[in-house]
Amino acid sequence: MKRLTAIEKFKEGTSIQGFYLCVEKHLRHTRSGDLYLDLELRDKTGRISAKIWDKVSDLNNLFEPGDAVAVSGDVESFMDRPQLIVRKIRRATVQNYGRYGFDPAKVVPSSRLDPKKMWQEVEGVIGRMKNKYLKKLVGLIYKRNKKKLLVHPASVKMHHNFRSGYLEHILTMVRIARKIAPLYRVDTDLLLAGVMLHDIGKLEEIDSEYEADYTAAGHLIGHIVIGRDMVRDTINKIRGFPEDLGQKVEHIILAHQGRYEWQSPKNPAFREALLVHLIDHMDAKMNLMDIAYSEDQEQGLFTNRHNYFRIPLLKDNEPE
Repeated sequence: MKRLTAIEKFKEGTSIQGFYLCVEKHLRHTRSGDLYLDLELRDKTGRISAKIWDKVSDLNNLFEPGDAVAVSGDVESFMDRPQLIVRKIRRATVQNYGRYGFDPAKVVPSSRLDPKKMWQEVEGVIGRMKNKYLKKLVGLIYKRNKKKLLVHPASVKMHHNFRSGYLEHILTMVRIARKIAPLYRVDTDLLLAGVMLHDIGKLEEIDSEYEADYTAAGHLIGHIVIGRDMVRDTINKIRGFPEDLGQKVEHIILAHQGRYEWQSPKNPAFREALLVHLIDHMDAKMNLMDIAYSEDQEQGLFTNRHNYFRIPLLKDNEPE
């Protein structure tokens, strides 16, 4: 197989092949009535418009929008912009194309952190919990959902909205919680359990193989209630789980948004619940600021105001 080419390396007059995400796919007609496929392809480095002029009906059946695809074709220029003319295309999976270099993390924005290393750190935190009930609760839920936890985003369009973003968000919160717990009169294990379970319903709220979107349950029920139900179901399977401890964990989930106007069913009613809300809020906002810096292309000292915060951000404060 030829060397794989990232979209940012596409040059007019070259032939390429590689793995990309099909973001859009439209079956259209030319002015003469012939069918063609109009595509938008994406990887971690950029996006490009693509066309399929030949074997349209055959190739149309081999993939759908939202699929990762294996592509070969030629780069041309159209209206002074690069455009890919696709010769071959089909759906890419790790099973079929892993040996040729296909890695889902390369076709969508992904955490800069290694998800396997993040998982090991979180496992270590669970293993060191002293409360046997909370340790069992978190351990069972995380073990059961490991496959999703390794790749899931933390949101569809807000903070940590990239592959493995959920685990990155949780791990950062865990690190903060362990640092500040000694400064306050809190139950450290309850705080850590709240951190690791407050957003667990997002595993069912968001459908995210490549492009994140809300599931039917996400639209109709939401991650807060889904998460509370996941925790309650697991607690019911742990013999002797203290009722008051279970209620505290459920309250943290129900209150982690922090305010009624932010769709929080409850406001935080004890220290650990309040800390989970504050740590969550802080890490989410810091990530949104990082995203604003990374997406900005303005020249000068400040970003534009087209970001979550709706204000120009001082670039001198951007981390290296």
